[in-house]
Amino acid sequence: MLGVQGAERPVRGIALDIGSSRTRAWTPGAGVFANVPSGPVRRGRVTEPDSQLRLLRRLAEAAPGGDGHDTVVMLTHPVLAAPEERAAARRLVDALGPTRVIAVDSARAAAAYAAPAGDGPLLVVDLGARLTEVTLVVDGNVTDARLAEVGVDDLPVSGSVPDTVAGTAADMVSDLWRRDRTGAVRGALRRGVLVTGGGALCLDVTGRLAHLLRARVRLANDPQTSVVRGAGLMLASALRHPAGTPPRA
Repeated sequence: MLGVQGAERPVRGIALDIGSSRTRAWTPGAGVFANVPSGPVRRGRVTEPDSQLRLLRRLAEAAPGGDGHDTVVMLTHPVLAAPEERAAARRLVDALGPTRVIAVDSARAAAAYAAPAGDGPLLVVDLGARLTEVTLVVDGNVTDARLAEVGVDDLPVSGSVPDTVAGTAADMVSDLWRRDRTGAVRGALRRGVLVTGGGALCLDVTGRLAHLLRARVRLANDPQTSVVRGAGLMLASALRHPAGTPPRA
């Protein structure tokens, strides 16, 4: 893993994305080295911390070049995760003994990986296993967001067009539009909606979403891992500039 120059001991880095379905880990140089089932995580909430901590320890031990100590961890979280939910995830990571933990929301992480900075406002639709989030990112900042506790795992195995997830996401975009007084949502729709998360691979969902929004929908490259890859890019920058803050998307 990448070390901080001039440090007495090299400080290494790992990016972690703890999702409802999968936990993903990334290190500089190795990229995504783990994409495994999460411990019990429900709707973005860790319900069995001990089980998830055991998983994180195994990942830290398996990380190329380190064991979790003397490590900077870039930890992602849902955009609208409650403070107590963020604190619970932070406690899990703190138990690994890292040097520093930096938290970043999943929308900015996905944008850092999948969308060039400075191209204007961006709508990020994260279709997760059990959560759907819609986020408006302007100049690298989250200016508005919506969250629904429904995801692609809630879809029936077979049946009609899955309006549940696509319709929910479209309704949240419409709500952002109604409340927007700057024209940012309109500009983001012209640019094209960025869809990330495992649900982006469900073409019936993304196709229905494009139809409902009457807008272009573009899938992030490797949408299942785009959040952890973006967090990794932000981590690499933080390791190069340890006194600074994570870069904006």
